[in-house]
Amino acid sequence: MKILFTSLGCDKNLVDTEMMLGLLESKGHSFTDDEDEAEAVIVNTCCFIGDAKEESINTLLEFAEMRKNGSVKALIACGCLAQRYRDEIQKEIPEVDAIVGTNAIREIVSALEEVLGGNPGNHFRDLNAEPVAGLAQSVTTGGHYAYLKIAEGCDKHCTYCIIPRVRGGYRSIPMETLVKQAEELAEKGVKELILVAQETTLYGVDLYGKKTLPELLRQLAKVAGIYWIRILYCYPEEITDELIEVIATEPKVCHYLDVPIQHASDAVLKRMGRKTDQASLRSIIAKLREKIPDICLRTTLISGFPGETQEDFEELYNFVDELEFDRLGVFPYSQEEDTAAAVMEGQVPEEIKLQRRDELMELQQEIAFEKAEEMIGRKLVVMIEGKVADEDTYVARTYRDAPNVDGYLFVNSTANFMTGDLVRVRVTDANEYDLIGEVCHE
Repeated sequence: MKILFTSLGCDKNLVDTEMMLGLLESKGHSFTDDEDEAEAVIVNTCCFIGDAKEESINTLLEFAEMRKNGSVKALIACGCLAQRYRDEIQKEIPEVDAIVGTNAIREIVSALEEVLGGNPGNHFRDLNAEPVAGLAQSVTTGGHYAYLKIAEGCDKHCTYCIIPRVRGGYRSIPMETLVKQAEELAEKGVKELILVAQETTLYGVDLYGKKTLPELLRQLAKVAGIYWIRILYCYPEEITDELIEVIATEPKVCHYLDVPIQHASDAVLKRMGRKTDQASLRSIIAKLREKIPDICLRTTLISGFPGETQEDFEELYNFVDELEFDRLGVFPYSQEEDTAAAVMEGQVPEEIKLQRRDELMELQQEIAFEKAEEMIGRKLVVMIEGKVADEDTYVARTYRDAPNVDGYLFVNSTANFMTGDLVRVRVTDANEYDLIGEVCHE
């Protein structure tokens, strides 16, 4: 049957979606973006912060109307919101026929078949059981890059985060499974692997007794057809000298690292349950820049965490001003039920959270624009993303740009490039966050 599949939330959720798409496709089902064509709807939900939760609920409510009026025969909810609020969903949105938990996505086909057979049931598995892995991914990113989820869950228990409750503890996916998956993706035309997990730096500690992300990178780099390997979500306190060495010396590994620090005030970091402090943050950032001079560092911050004083915020602001991250995002604190931070004293008013976020983003804008200007004259290999309609201009990404979160480089050329092509360019100009370049024939 024709299925409308909506994936919400993070790239880790997207990997789950792609595996469910692969399972459904193998059973003869097809997919559509047209609500009028859809015979069934599946929503892979998110509940990480309040906005994501609201989006997931509103999406389910929208499709519940289609289920109520009979235009679709099945409505299934998956993902983090479904895992966390299964009882509430069943009570408040009875049009949802079945719910599939985060560690039960292998059962998406049977869940659909049960609904269609008039005997719907919910599917949940132990969150700390072996993670779902090794399934064929139906790549939804255009085919030239794909996310590779290397671990499931988290053991950090930061006081603001609900992930351990909806994804379980940290469980690495075996290296041989990941290498095989990478080989299959490469055979489909994928050229860039983007490694994701709730935390990538701890990869292997549960399976092999030590951090083995460096060895995984070395093995993935051997896969023919893969040209770029990008690492996201590295907790700063877990970055080892061996990992830095592999990033610095393995040609396929992008000199790009996403290092979520969340704050720079020691008092706030302690309340967050983070396992680091400002001195250690400064130390690891200095080491990364010393060992990999052209590294691009991305981070994320939380504004208005409970108890954050004006002095704490100014300390964070000055830290960002001094450290000059290449990429940076800020999220106002979201008070999530069932987390330790939700009941802390000193909850910050919403308008102050937003004001502090805006101040940080205005500062980062200045930093980002200056860094873009500094790129003029650099020669880089870029990956073509597509072509601007009716113009001799291509949209591309450099090693400094992760899909959907960073900027672009626009290549002016009359050549005939295809999406996924790797092209050497010289940066000729900068336009705010984005760069402009021309093909370099040297």
